[in-house]
Amino acid sequence: MGEATIAITMGDPSGIGPEIIAKALSSREVWGVCRTVVVGDVDRMREGARIAGSSLPVEQVTLSTDGRIDARPGAISVLQAGDVPPDLPFGMIDARGGEAAYQCVVSAVRLARAGSVDAICTAPLSKEALHAAGHKYPGHTELIAHLTGTPEVSMMLVSPKLRVIHVTTHIGLVDAIAKIEPGLVFRTIERGRQALLRTLGREPRIGVCAINPHAGENGLFGYGEEAVKIAPAVAEAVAKGYDVSGPLAADTLFFRAVRGDFDLVVAMYHDQGHGPVKVLGIEDGVNATVGLPIVRTSVDHGTAFDIAGQGKADARSMISALHQAAILSGTK
Repeated sequence: MGEATIAITMGDPSGIGPEIIAKALSSREVWGVCRTVVVGDVDRMREGARIAGSSLPVEQVTLSTDGRIDARPGAISVLQAGDVPPDLPFGMIDARGGEAAYQCVVSAVRLARAGSVDAICTAPLSKEALHAAGHKYPGHTELIAHLTGTPEVSMMLVSPKLRVIHVTTHIGLVDAIAKIEPGLVFRTIERGRQALLRTLGREPRIGVCAINPHAGENGLFGYGEEAVKIAPAVAEAVAKGYDVSGPLAADTLFFRAVRGDFDLVVAMYHDQGHGPVKVLGIEDGVNATVGLPIVRTSVDHGTAFDIAGQGKADARSMISALHQAAILSGTK
């Protein structure tokens, strides 16, 4: 197999996206793993490279008539999108930054759907800036699902010791519990299983979290949510021959997964899954959207406006996201 061609979206130009992209592409850990094209503003990427202390030249590239991108090795190749005003400051929420980030995602998704790239990897955007620009999406996951016409996707977090897929994500806890039902739980299990079948080459061992402490203690805690909302989905998966266990108490399940008993944990809501992954090391975490017709990975952190433009940002999550994009695209 050849190298994957990955489109990297610049993210919010007022955040650390341009800097971490430049740092990642200057790292030997990325060389030979994939070919990249940054979808973003050329001048802002030049500024990001300067802040990062990168010696790589930033070069504008174009899309050929047959859909190819002629990205030169040894350079940061940028396909112009999401024009950034020269006076846009770092470290501030601004609708102009939200609009630029949105346009970068739209362009990258278009490239992936046309087959010009094998995957996309997204730098962080600001949900507030995105909303200020008039794009009312909770985040990247929902935006890309809309752009690809995908009715339902799942967020999967990947770290060196733990993989977690979420039944619900960017909604309040009360709403999340109301939304959880056996069909959604089963479809989430299925999406996670399909993603790992490709990467592991075998049936993944999947543990499914309960909602309540101690998995409800047979009705002692909660209102029987485990029996009504989760157990039927697990039973359906087991009946199909999948290696699935649950619902299990979340605290011990995550411990067992890190120990190696499970390849994937199915979390019921956002913080149940995000907390353990980020405790293990936010710098090495990767966010993958599962169920799309394209491959999409992302860093597992935000725009870090407090340190944007200062050269302090850590690029390890971006490096990991590029590696994971190559793996999920089947080219590594």
